Amino acid sequence: MTAAGGPVRLGVGVVGAGRVGAVLGSALRSVGHAVVGASGVSEASRERIDAMLPGVPLLEVPEVVRRAELVLLTVPDDELAPLVRGLADVGAWQPGQLVVHTAGSQGVRVLDPARAAGAIPLAIHPAMTFTGTSLDLSRLEGTTFAVTAAAPVLPIAQALVVELGGEPAVVAEEARPLYHAALAHGSNHLVVLVAQAAQALAAAGIERPGRALGPLLGAALDGALRYADVDRVTETRADGGTDASVAAPLGLGAPGAAAIGALTGPVSRGDVGTVRAHLEVLGAEAADAPDLPPAYRALARGATVRALAAGRIGERQAAELLDALAEPAPPGAPPAPGPESDA
Repeated sequence: MTAAGGPVRLGVGVVGAGRVGAVLGSALRSVGHAVVGASGVSEASRERIDAMLPGVPLLEVPEVVRRAELVLLTVPDDELAPLVRGLADVGAWQPGQLVVHTAGSQGVRVLDPARAAGAIPLAIHPAMTFTGTSLDLSRLEGTTFAVTAAAPVLPIAQALVVELGGEPAVVAEEARPLYHAALAHGSNHLVVLVAQAAQALAAAGIERPGRALGPLLGAALDGALRYADVDRVTETRADGGTDASVAAPLGLGAPGAAAIGALTGPVSRGDVGTVRAHLEVLGAEAADAPDLPPAYRALARGATVRALAAGRIGERQAAELLDALAEPAPPGAPPAPGPESDA
């Protein structure tokens, strides 16, 4: 953020000094902004303020807002709206004040009570996890931040992200829930997937399943992320070269879908026999991991649909795979109608 005379340095107030707030406050402080106050309810928050923001006074929320030119709201998503309304009710918001929240699922509409008082609402969300320690400061470098703001003040939000070391990506107000759902699906459910795979490996006798999974999952994730930023999948020839003539358009309607180009394993080969064998052995483990068989079926069905769209398998192979991956009928259910059912 700059003015004609050079960079503008602001008084920053941090409301909700959890893992995110303390780190972002420290990052802003490191580029010359002054953190004028912070609020924290839990003992962990207070300790974090002492560690990450030494010398910053611990204040009640209305006093933090009163002192600040830039208010950083880093509270849980569900607490944001009542907090903003409550501060409006006590007349805490000030004209010209920058009010920035970091809730991934929300745009700037949630800040309407502050905007009505003359404040400038901005929404920025870093697509990373936080430890709440100084280790996070270097990890901010190059991190994508979803930025939502009215057009006249969008450059302010973008400049703020750049000062934090991040890369701003504009996300429309109405797209924030989809953006956040995508991140949650990719990161939270990845953890569940690893837990399921590790449990199955342990049942197979692998003493250190995390170590066994590491190289394989690391390579798969790296490949999928590289493919996700291209629009077409180019096959590699046996001699190691690539052949553009066999590049297959995914036809899935959006960039990012090309991540399926990194897919290996039985679905990508149309190997229905192996898939059936997997389902049989996973079913045997269902007593200890009842969530594993349905998760395997659901993800393998998704892999089949995307592999077909990418030209990795044919329609007949896809049909056989989807038939094998269909959910089993519950006990006592009548048989599915067949060709003779009307006879």
